[in-house]
Amino acid sequence: MCRIGFLISDGFLSMDLATQSVFECANVVVGESFYALETFSEDGGEMRSSLGLTVSTRSLHGHVDVDTWIVAGVIDPLSSPPPDTIVAFLRKASISARRIGAICTGGFVLAEAGLLAQRRATTHWAYGRAMQERFPDIHVEEDQIYIVDGPIWTSAGMTAGLDLALAMVEKDLGVETARAVAHRLVMPQRRAGGQSQHSEMLNLAPKSDRIQNALNYARQNLRRSLTVDELAEIAHLSPRQFSRVFTLETGASPAKAIERLRLEVARLMIEQSRHPLDVIAREAGFRDCEHMRDAFMREVGRPPQAVRRHKRMGVRGILRTDPVDATP
Repeated sequence: MCRIGFLISDGFLSMDLATQSVFECANVVVGESFYALETFSEDGGEMRSSLGLTVSTRSLHGHVDVDTWIVAGVIDPLSSPPPDTIVAFLRKASISARRIGAICTGGFVLAEAGLLAQRRATTHWAYGRAMQERFPDIHVEEDQIYIVDGPIWTSAGMTAGLDLALAMVEKDLGVETARAVAHRLVMPQRRAGGQSQHSEMLNLAPKSDRIQNALNYARQNLRRSLTVDELAEIAHLSPRQFSRVFTLETGASPAKAIERLRLEVARLMIEQSRHPLDVIAREAGFRDCEHMRDAFMREVGRPPQAVRRHKRMGVRGILRTDPVDATP
């Protein structure tokens, strides 16, 4: 049995506890109580969330046998530093626990405990720069969904905690179990840790289902040469109507939106894989490497080779004494 302790404080974010559903569903999928969940606070008793939800908790005092700790965040970590007793507890727990995670701004608690020093970490995009400034010995990657550096797991804000929890399930029980859990939770996909917090699908955010359907179709068929006529047919509009409505709803032309989707896919592959650039260009739907390079220069401001080099140098530049578990 894997015992997971969620550590919360007054003003915790209710969404962070939603990750408990991931482990609950995992138990259902495997047909046994593989995970046992408990919610803790410094002194136990009732804790009130930022929205007023009250949750009963167990005290940290006394014997606590937990395999995995997950620290919840608060709305403003800069004005709500953790008490010294929590910091001391987590330092001690890092010796006995198999792993320690933090959701959203919960990463600031791990930072205060010194658990992120000389490690890669992420947090909610709105607080990434503040974390880097306050803790310069952390390699903060503001744009990641979640990061696993040895036994320390950190995630971006809110729903990214679900991705972190699914990655833990995959680590413990395998990819098929994690996929089944995501399906039960009606999650459209299990996002990889290296995926950007700023999804192009979210940025485009069309108002109507017909344009959303066309975008979904484009995202699933990026390897092909997509035309306005083809997308217009998916949206049940004439090509002229489709171009006008698409631009009105998304703020971008169909061609520009598809290029941005291709760039997102290509950048993830460049940063997270060792595939040659010509393979990446083909998989992302660019005509060739030169076409992909031109798109990167326009939108990113540097060529694909520089993006890959920067990513690898950033990872190699971190000193650590334990091995990095880069594949959750």
